Amino acid sequence: MFEPLCCDMPLHPTWPDLVGRLLLTLLAGFLIGLNREARGHSAGLRTTILVGLAAAVSMIQANMLLDVTGKSPDSFVVMDQLRFPLGVLTGVGFIGGGAILRRGDLVTGVTTAATIWIMTMIGLAFGGGQFGLGAVATVLTLATLQTLKRIDLRIPRDHKAILSVSWPKSSPPGIRDMVRPLGYDARFVGMEHDAGRGCFVFSFNVQWRQPDATEPRTDVLPVIARHCKVERFEVVGEKPF
Repeated sequence: MFEPLCCDMPLHPTWPDLVGRLLLTLLAGFLIGLNREARGHSAGLRTTILVGLAAAVSMIQANMLLDVTGKSPDSFVVMDQLRFPLGVLTGVGFIGGGAILRRGDLVTGVTTAATIWIMTMIGLAFGGGQFGLGAVATVLTLATLQTLKRIDLRIPRDHKAILSVSWPKSSPPGIRDMVRPLGYDARFVGMEHDAGRGCFVFSFNVQWRQPDATEPRTDVLPVIARHCKVERFEVVGEKPF
């Protein structure tokens, strides 16, 4: 014979229970927000705490309305308590979308948006009285943001830079052949004529692979400088999460 499942959301929660839910949400938001604030990300301490509290309050309000009769004989309205947390999740989607920025091929803020999203779920868990679930989610979130970042920084990934060189001829120099032995790839993107100096300035997109934990490579510059003058070398990269 099966035993009835125990529900963590009591029908009539007490005020000490509700205060405990809010305080645990506050603590989780503080720990996760502190991690983001220390790295200078947009969703910092206050934002993370407020998002979690908003989710917790909506879940607590849904909990307090559980014993409300859904529809009386003379009523045309049906009470749906789950609309409160669902509304919060929809609102957080707009906040997360505003945190994501795209500049050309680079997209930043995705981890910030995901942090806001998981903080909302943690707030809903604590607000609903699922303390164990909220605590485990908080620990896993902190481990993901703190520990996995070190692993992420050691994974080789593509890096890009804009290279501009001056060249006396109107045809571009063979930059790709110069940099390929060093593990780089170069693609011609534009040319302009510098009448004052009597030369042409060619621009290339240079790409290579290396972990984010190491300094950007510049060993390609002396090789190129043997053949033409380097006018510009600007590394374009996404801010580590």
